[in-house]
Amino acid sequence: MNELEELPSLTNDPRPYYAKWQETEGLDVVRGMFVEDLRQVPLKPWKRKGALGAYINLEGTGGENDAYLCEIPPGGSLRPQKHLYEETIFILDGAGATSIWLEGETKVSFEWQSGSLFSPPINTWHQHFNTQGNKPVRYVAVTLAPLIMNIFHNSEFIFKDSFQFRDRYDGQQNYFNSEGRLSKSPEIGIRIWETNFIPDVLKIDLIEWKERGAGGKSIFFECSENSIAAHMSQFPVGTYKKAHRHGPGAHVIILNGEGYTLMWQENQPVQRYDWKEGSLVVPPERWFHQHFNIGREPATYLALHARQSIKHKSGKKMPGYDKNVKEGGDQIEYEDEDPAVKQMFADELKKRQILNQMH
Repeated sequence: MNELEELPSLTNDPRPYYAKWQETEGLDVVRGMFVEDLRQVPLKPWKRKGALGAYINLEGTGGENDAYLCEIPPGGSLRPQKHLYEETIFILDGAGATSIWLEGETKVSFEWQSGSLFSPPINTWHQHFNTQGNKPVRYVAVTLAPLIMNIFHNSEFIFKDSFQFRDRYDGQQNYFNSEGRLSKSPEIGIRIWETNFIPDVLKIDLIEWKERGAGGKSIFFECSENSIAAHMSQFPVGTYKKAHRHGPGAHVIILNGEGYTLMWQENQPVQRYDWKEGSLVVPPERWFHQHFNIGREPATYLALHARQSIKHKSGKKMPGYDKNVKEGGDQIEYEDEDPAVKQMFADELKKRQILNQMH
């Protein structure tokens, strides 16, 4: 081949397939590091779902996953959908019902409300209904769409393939109302709740996790045989959690409380994000981050991850975020943190006349 011969270009658009497909949806895309209030994000008409929506692609996802907001009008419903990517749904506001079914088989339906968490099994038909006639439903969903889209780069296959994952869902009538079970793992002990539907995450009993500090409690969720996993954590008034780091894509949704999160790359400036109920933050891969409660009630958050199922390992090592960085883990112990961290927290509590419990 002549060295001066110009080689043909494979594409005139270098963006990943997911980004190009997303553009066809006609929605706004929220970017950056933080969303102050998911309940206040403006939405646009969404033809594919027959409702209103917006995409959320924060930098911390690293292309592993995404999120979107959807609003169902009073008394309305979404169009039936199915797809070859996992999706976990958290109801921000409202009440309704969902029907799930395999092609040509009986539908299974269940009701939900604000605080409900569930996941339609992969590639099942599903349809969401707003059963209230006087107010809209708004939910946030975290999906593996970017990963799947960029692998297959064919939306017709992703939305129209007929394969049924019967090892995940086989039409069981009790799939969304069967009793969950508490499980354990060598990495994090007994704190994994296996279930397919949680009516209200704030009513789940949490388990103390001493290694994470400050008297905090937590629990992990595994739903619908997914690779996507979740965990919920709560920490008391006047306390903050130890700094830690892990992989990309953890969508941290503030359920209640007031506080802030510090995030930083090693040897880089610290960034601060002040949060309240409805806020969302996604720490980038391997960035240290630390959550601080400066409100007058315990702070609670729900984190929807990328591929961090413990039951269905993705080949990635479970993060050592409750192990000291000095021992090869990913957690900074209180005695090793920058003194400015303690001082900032003390100053914030003093402004609000809240007792500092970290002495």
